[in-house]
Amino acid sequence: MITLFAWMGLGTVELLIVAGVILLLFGSRLPKVMRSLGEGIVEFKRGVQGIEGDASADRTHEANRAESHR
Repeated sequence: MITLFAWMGLGTVELLIVAGVILLLFGSRLPKVMRSLGEGIVEFKRGVQGIEGDASADRTHEANRAESHR
């Protein structure tokens, strides 16, 4: 990640200035934005786990069906 910022020509001081400006602009709304971001990440993880669960259930069902046909 640091190499990405170095590639863009942003050093530590520039990143701190950008973070300060963002904090000034969005400071009052920042907790709400972070909460929404966290909820979105949790929902994404649940969705991924649901997809993985469906895929493993499908594989198990197919394996059981294949064994019953033998």
